[in-house]
Amino acid sequence: MPPYAEDPLDPAAGAGPRPAAFDWTETAARQRAAAGLVRTLRPRTAESELLDLASNDYLGLTRRPEITEAAAEAARRWGAGATGSRLVTGTTRLHARLEQELAAFCGFEAALVFSSGYAANLAALTALSLRDGLILSDADNHASIVDGCRLARAETTVVPHADPAAVAKTLAAHPGRPALVVSDAVFSVDGDKAPLPGLAAACREHGAGLVVDDAHGFGVLGDGGRGTLHEAGLAGDPDVVATLTLSKSLGSQGGAVLGPARVIEHLVNAARTFIFDTGLAPAAVGGALASLRLIAAESALPARAGTVARTLHRLLTAAGLTAAHPDAAVVSVRAPGPEEALRWAADCRELGLGVGCFRPPSVPDGISRLRLTARADLTDAEIERAVATIVRTAPPGAL
Repeated sequence: MPPYAEDPLDPAAGAGPRPAAFDWTETAARQRAAAGLVRTLRPRTAESELLDLASNDYLGLTRRPEITEAAAEAARRWGAGATGSRLVTGTTRLHARLEQELAAFCGFEAALVFSSGYAANLAALTALSLRDGLILSDADNHASIVDGCRLARAETTVVPHADPAAVAKTLAAHPGRPALVVSDAVFSVDGDKAPLPGLAAACREHGAGLVVDDAHGFGVLGDGGRGTLHEAGLAGDPDVVATLTLSKSLGSQGGAVLGPARVIEHLVNAARTFIFDTGLAPAAVGGALASLRLIAAESALPARAGTVARTLHRLLTAAGLTAAHPDAAVVSVRAPGPEEALRWAADCRELGLGVGCFRPPSVPDGISRLRLTARADLTDAEIERAVATIVRTAPPGAL
């Protein structure tokens, strides 16, 4: 039979040949182009001269010699890869040491390391929810949380952003039902902080568990960078679970779940992104462990990241731009639209400044932005240069 022969059982039979597989991607590409939402990969060189305000390297540790050497030494000793899943051959003594020190630093009973923060969120939400349960998810949560909710067996209700009263009301409408409340600690788009004490109070009133993604707070907030939950006095509580990444403040790769020992033991036995995934590569583990120890020794680093963020915000708003007030190390600057944001970021790049560009669907409110990373290692001169470049290249409608 010819590849496009009419199928007598096909309702469209007689209307001509059926399209080939994946032809629909061309339509999707045209729609993206029309909306100004085309995304492209730009491989960078190792020797980039750009002033970097685009990465999530909040403490500037990715290239610190002691961190890169620790990663290299771990690779030399343990190999380039973990060689298997964590339950087979993928757990080294280095993994165990990182988990112990990470839990102790953040104030939790136990920790479990994953190959990414994305995998950690999927694990927490799928393994800690029940088929007859309920998940309440903040409207501005990260995509990894959204996907974890989609994969979980529980019913998911999206609640208004940063609204403990809405959480309490929703939980009250489902008395006796096992429930999780999940929220970013610091939201990745505008850098605002979740009302964790209010969320915890609502959870405890109704017997729900609280899962908090501290990817953008860990290493920046809390005593010496111990995280947003530590700052809120919730770290180590029996009804609280944290997830985080090793790829932001620690400048490495991977993710982790922290919580009560019984919760971590359950994840080892029930979390599919742990059981069936290859363990985190030793080099990433070694780099993350070295960064964790460096943060503990250099406690001024997290505070410096906050100072840089507030300085960027002050200078940008003084110049007439609309910038969200940063609660941690993320500073976002509103753009008139997606195409303007893309052009703005490109113009900054041409002048030697790398900035993030957030457009739909990455932003839940549909507002395009430049997203700046307030790295702790930025000098005052670099901050002033960055602000001057952003102001100089601002599109009409931004100022």
